[in-house]
Amino acid sequence: MKTKLTTLFLSLTYTLFAQQAADTVVINVGDGSKIIFAIKDKKDLETMKKYNFQKLMDDMIYKLEVRDSSRLTKSSSDFLKKDTVNEVTVAKSDEPNIQTDETKTEDPKKYRGRRTRNSFNIDVGTNNYLSSGTFPSQDNSQFAVRPWGSWYIGLNSIYRTRMTNRFFLEWGYGVSWYNFKFQNTNTQVTKDNSGVQFVADARNYSFEKSKLTATYVNVSVVPVIDFGGNKRKPSFIGGHHSGGFRFGVGPYAGYLIDNYSKQVYVANNNKTRERHHDNFYLNNLRYGVRAQIGFNDIDFFFNYDVNPLFTTNKGPQLNAFSFGVTF
Repeated sequence: MKTKLTTLFLSLTYTLFAQQAADTVVINVGDGSKIIFAIKDKKDLETMKKYNFQKLMDDMIYKLEVRDSSRLTKSSSDFLKKDTVNEVTVAKSDEPNIQTDETKTEDPKKYRGRRTRNSFNIDVGTNNYLSSGTFPSQDNSQFAVRPWGSWYIGLNSIYRTRMTNRFFLEWGYGVSWYNFKFQNTNTQVTKDNSGVQFVADARNYSFEKSKLTATYVNVSVVPVIDFGGNKRKPSFIGGHHSGGFRFGVGPYAGYLIDNYSKQVYVANNNKTRERHHDNFYLNNLRYGVRAQIGFNDIDFFFNYDVNPLFTTNKGPQLNAFSFGVTF
């Protein structure tokens, strides 16, 4: 029935337009139904030639069958033929049954201009530091770090601004925690005028854990080459990751907002958690390079602090780094 109705509609419309110059065209359908076209500008006839009236009639019949008198379910641009959609600017209509829309259909595979998306990312990994390019554990230093348990956590609000089809900037801000868990559970962190000291605690306790924690607020800008183009997959919490393989390297900087040492030990059958909040001559600023590599919705990160962890001549020359997975 739909095909016959559409054929009748097109033929009657063409005949009426060819025979009369009236601004209104009335098409009788069945015993008591009518389709009315009101043409204000005859230039619109060229636009009508580019409409897919089969789609238009299907949508109209559907609305009538479900007794929905609201506007059509699609915008007027959706009824343009595919080969002409980019050539026609859809004019606004006063008729209530056709939406007015100037949006053009876009090919999802093509670059659509600069766009910015936001997501909440969580970095989870481990951290350590290097002394002159080597791990302190190789020298059996009192401040050598135990990899398992030295967790790095980052909470970040990240924006992705696509610059071209295969290139975008990933930039944002957040907060992160270094947790340096010492291999020697009796390590005690102290300070005096000469600097920070890492010494073996002489108290006769059963030590279970010792660590140094530093908290930073950070900003970062990472240019990313996206071999997946415009394909996107949802990230863990909001926003989108790009599909396919991607790789990026860029700078970051952070400001120290809190740090403390913590010891856990058992004394007189009581477990004690001892904390000391102090700056311990840590540098207030940290800055470095972040590398990212990902595929679909999985991303790995590596952060390396270019500047030392402690103030010059106030502590060991250590450069902190972290690596892990971004959710």
